[in-house]
Amino acid sequence: MKKKLLFGCLAVLSGFRFASAQERKAPSYPLITHNTYFSVWSNTDKLAESTTTHWTGAAQSLIGIINVDGTDYRFMGKEPEQYKTILAASDEKDYSVKYTFTEPTGDWTALSYPATDWKEGMAPIGDSRGDKIKWRTKDIWVRRTFNITSTDDINKLFLKASWDDNIEVTLNGKDIFTRVGVSKGFEMTPLDKDKLKVGENIITMHVVNTGGGARADIGLVDKLKPTIAKELEVADQKNVSITATQTIYNFKAGKVDLDVTFTSPLLLNDLDLLSRPVTYITYRVKSNDKKTHAVKVFFSASTNLAVNQPKQAVTAAAAGNGALSFLKAGTDEQPVLQKAGDDVRIDWGYMYVAVPKTAGATQFITTEKESVLAFRQGQTKTTETKGTGLALNTVIPFGNVGATSVAKYVEVAYDDVYSMQYFNANLRPWWNRSGKATIIGELTKANTQYASILQKCSAFNKSMFADAVKAGGQTYANLCVLAYRQSIAAHILVQSPQGEILWFSKENFSGGFVNTVDVTYPSAPLYLIYNPKLMQGMLNGIFYFSESGKFKHDFAAHDLGSYPHANGQTYGEGMPVEESGNMIILTDAICKAQGSPAYAKLHWKTLSTWVNYLTKEGFDPANQLCTDDFAGHLARNANLSVKAIVGIGCYAQLAESLGDKATAEKYRAIAKDMVGRWQKMAGDKDHFTLTFENPGTWSQKYNLVWDKVLDLDLFPQSVYDTETKYYLSKQNEYGLPLDSRKTYTKSDWILWTATFAPTQKDFDKLIDPVYKYALETPTRVPLSDWHETTNGKQTGFQARSVVGGYFMKLLDYKMHNKK
Repeated sequence: MKKKLLFGCLAVLSGFRFASAQERKAPSYPLITHNTYFSVWSNTDKLAESTTTHWTGAAQSLIGIINVDGTDYRFMGKEPEQYKTILAASDEKDYSVKYTFTEPTGDWTALSYPATDWKEGMAPIGDSRGDKIKWRTKDIWVRRTFNITSTDDINKLFLKASWDDNIEVTLNGKDIFTRVGVSKGFEMTPLDKDKLKVGENIITMHVVNTGGGARADIGLVDKLKPTIAKELEVADQKNVSITATQTIYNFKAGKVDLDVTFTSPLLLNDLDLLSRPVTYITYRVKSNDKKTHAVKVFFSASTNLAVNQPKQAVTAAAAGNGALSFLKAGTDEQPVLQKAGDDVRIDWGYMYVAVPKTAGATQFITTEKESVLAFRQGQTKTTETKGTGLALNTVIPFGNVGATSVAKYVEVAYDDVYSMQYFNANLRPWWNRSGKATIIGELTKANTQYASILQKCSAFNKSMFADAVKAGGQTYANLCVLAYRQSIAAHILVQSPQGEILWFSKENFSGGFVNTVDVTYPSAPLYLIYNPKLMQGMLNGIFYFSESGKFKHDFAAHDLGSYPHANGQTYGEGMPVEESGNMIILTDAICKAQGSPAYAKLHWKTLSTWVNYLTKEGFDPANQLCTDDFAGHLARNANLSVKAIVGIGCYAQLAESLGDKATAEKYRAIAKDMVGRWQKMAGDKDHFTLTFENPGTWSQKYNLVWDKVLDLDLFPQSVYDTETKYYLSKQNEYGLPLDSRKTYTKSDWILWTATFAPTQKDFDKLIDPVYKYALETPTRVPLSDWHETTNGKQTGFQARSVVGGYFMKLLDYKMHNKK
């Protein structure tokens, strides 16, 4: 699962589980969660402590203020930090540099260095489509000269940098910044402004690409003082709670209590609702002193929700229909489906903020800098409709509010026009697969159905939690809640030209690949439980890739491209055993969940090709990658061998269900024979090894879980008992390491490993450290599935769909407790 990206030297933030009155509920809190582009989070325990962001970390500001009897209380977001450019990075404009791919000699960071044999070119620098200096080597050295006329008016100097993977920066020959690991977009690092000098200056960078994408970009900015007046008070946040489809905040704002509920109605059994990109923000207000108070609520959404980079110009407008008033904004450029890759946000289509006309709201457009001050001064007229960094503002009057609560809401939506490119055909979102629907129609339906949708969400929240408690206990249920929206929001739902469901994942923060099979594999339990048709939608594209003849191998493809371009595999090499095993196992799981082998029958020829590959190559795998490819190539991988054995067993089970007993017996015999040999070759006294015949090593054998969940009955119970006992002796504070090579882990795999533990007590011992990690990690990002077990820090990855794998225990429960 991608993909050789190491994130180091992450900022350690204070505020562990019991460090404040309010207990942490998540490393990051989901606010708007629909797909990989329309995804906004709060990275602090209190909603008003930070600027809300896209899952990549880019600022996508949502601000909320409640006015009670003339006093303003901010309850959501902070004013986005404002910077004045001193030296532009490429998100503002292209700039000239000298660069070389050959290691320079001498003091190449000095202003006087001649650099006569260096190349000249214009940033941006990288390996993406829009980069002007194409960088595809391991190293690049860059020099950039610039002039400064004065430093007296600089408030706070910051280095602004974006890089992939490791970077060293100097300013006027002095080291100012070093970091190992890829940046999360542009990162700001404070500098002493005395390092600048009046006249000519030079800034240099050496960037190393250790694998995956390449990027090198630097600038300098002055952090401006905030414009929100100091007297603006902050509402007292009393609590935050998270359910499957909602995040709910409770505040006290003077003599009024305010509840703010973010509802993304991601109900997997209703594809039209699932694909409708509309989030509700509900405000519920009541008096807390038995008197009445005049109340109004202000909501401001940055147009940065509709851009990839803040420099992109947007146009905003106000409109409405019979039921709704709304504001919309989108880029002037509208580069539909042009940008591809990982750290990329949508810059085509249009964002909307809608409010029912019955709410009596006022809507207006300003710059981000002006929005809060305009509201506070009672100025609600549009001042800007074109430019960068605009804000869509809504003021909702509640009138005089007493002890009886009053609720009103806004809808925040995104129309992406086209969602994916699938073998060169541009596909509309599922909700508009006919091409005849409109986002205004979706907003109107969302308004009409508001009460019923919230009722459905509430019912699902309760039933999902109750089922998870039955399956694995309350701590387990809490983990499922954290995983639910995050996993779904890393997907987009479309229909193929052949009329099939396509439920495409993006491999967030680990390569940006689309429909990666070894990301589908860990994500699968969530979708197998709640809608196996979506599970089919995760496999359909890979089957088509092979069956159309576009992928000419006797094993399954790794991916379908770089999101949002599903035009064919772009990852550098295959994972033949990994992906073939994954596809067969998941096909069997779909058929088990549906109680019918029909899906396997559709693809039997392809499955037969893949199982024969596993039979030949799977038992003692060659030196190839598996899903844990961040750990490197590994020959004779015992856990990968388990996958091959289980895959062959699944094929046998499918053959049995299709009535082909001879084939079933043949492949089951092959799998059982492999199990016997596996035990001998991987056995090492009190456990089984990482690689065959390599005593002293060990690894989580998470692939074993399907043997239990699908009732394959391949491995003896002694294997599970032995491994579980050994794992419990290897745990660290924040979980069980992935294997004996490192102390980092993958939390999704721990949940799988725990699922085959022989007792509930063993299960609890394995998952409790994972929940402790979720509550105490110092890395405040949407839940990372790859973390360090010794200190709880993110190692890499964030906001990925694979946390759908947390539902494995519930899947096992559902499979064996069918009504």
